[in-house]
Amino acid sequence: MNKQTNSKKSNADLHVRLDKWLWAARFFKTRAAAKEAVEGGKVHYQGQRAKCSRNVEIGAKLVIRQGMDEKTVIVMAISDQRRGAPEAQLLYQETEESIKNREESAAVRKVMRGNVAPDHRPNKKERRKIIQFKDR
Repeated sequence: MNKQTNSKKSNADLHVRLDKWLWAARFFKTRAAAKEAVEGGKVHYQGQRAKCSRNVEIGAKLVIRQGMDEKTVIVMAISDQRRGAPEAQLLYQETEESIKNREESAAVRKVMRGNVAPDHRPNKKERRKIIQFKDR
């Protein structure tokens, strides 16, 4: 039997685990974080919860929840190697509806937050008043 390395295999022949693909596509910093998200139900493969060991296929639809955002992406290519961000973005395509929903929810969060940021840093006198107020 002839053994082939992953670099020599074509995209169609490559079998990549879901957690490894999420890591390679730069959705998570580490494979452990990707594995945790999949096991925690934050990643849905074709509309269903998936296991980390699930093989990723081209054309599959993934719903990934990260923090308050939810991304719906279509797998365009398969890779098991983590590369630069421009190359990682070629592995998937986010749906138009997903982009629109994320932008709307970000705008709502921004409005709800209001203008909380002060216009300047507190000086020494203001810091003392803040500390005194907190101690009460």
